[in-house]
Amino acid sequence: MTRAAWGIGLATISDIDGTVLDTWYPAPKLGEPGTTSPWDVPAEMGALEVTDPVRRVRRSVVRTEIDLDAAPTDAADAYLRLHLLSHRLVVPNSINLDGVFGVLANVVWTSAGPCSPVDFETTRMHLQAKHPGVTVHGVDKFPRLTDYVLPEGVRIADASRVRLGAHLGAGTTVMHEGFVNFNAGSLGVAMIEGRVSQGVVIGDGTDIGGGASIMGTLSGGGKERVTIGERTLLGANAGIGISLGDDCVVEAGLYVTAGTKVRLLGDATSWGVDLTGAATDTDGRPVVSAKVLSGLGGVLLRRHSLTGGVEALPRATRTVELNSALHAQ
Repeated sequence: MTRAAWGIGLATISDIDGTVLDTWYPAPKLGEPGTTSPWDVPAEMGALEVTDPVRRVRRSVVRTEIDLDAAPTDAADAYLRLHLLSHRLVVPNSINLDGVFGVLANVVWTSAGPCSPVDFETTRMHLQAKHPGVTVHGVDKFPRLTDYVLPEGVRIADASRVRLGAHLGAGTTVMHEGFVNFNAGSLGVAMIEGRVSQGVVIGDGTDIGGGASIMGTLSGGGKERVTIGERTLLGANAGIGISLGDDCVVEAGLYVTAGTKVRLLGDATSWGVDLTGAATDTDGRPVVSAKVLSGLGGVLLRRHSLTGGVEALPRATRTVELNSALHAQ
């Protein structure tokens, strides 16, 4: 059966070339539109249908209905999908976003609102006359999350670091150097001081340390979607290209990719992975590529302090705990 969603939005359209610059959906919905006046436009939204000669745009109400399993067809469709993610109506990687970059336009995001990059210096002169000191926040296909959706129960220290389409669970804190891309984010309470790339999902109670990085799928042609489980700590300036299960720790400064060679400590039979034919070190310890451990829970990944080699050992029943006071809603 078709998975559908719909919404009444307000589109910003360039008067220069007719490009749809953005679309705002204050109340997107899952499912098919109802039969009782489903497309009635709220009076408050209708009043926003105006022409802005300063920004050289017009704002128009749009009625959008989409198939979540089909690829986005235009900008209004794509913006509805991003809103569904940020309103927590769908989770990352659960809807089709194929070709989303192709249907979104580059936009000049200003303190006065979105503008077309076409002949922007003329637009800037108009803006300076009407809005002295107007600021250009950036030129990009994706706007800031908080300009369109304010998820309940979250803290975002720097709004420019979180894109529309990010999914932030209630209780999540994104600190100043944290970054969350579209189609990525947290499923519960989380501390994010590092980079959560497109496609990455982190679980409840997990801490992404300052400067830490998680590989996404936008660059390098990667197809593997990295997930991090619950109560897991990715140390400061660490990074991963494999998934982590619950109750894991990656030592600060350690970057682990799928091909990283890892020495397994503890009882070899307790790892629950096939070690047939695995290489061994001089002590007879198994040495495997990190991808063998992808998704396992209760793992500590660290460097040997003398050799610098990467090691993994079980963490037994130990767990990571966030500071509850920092995440109180």
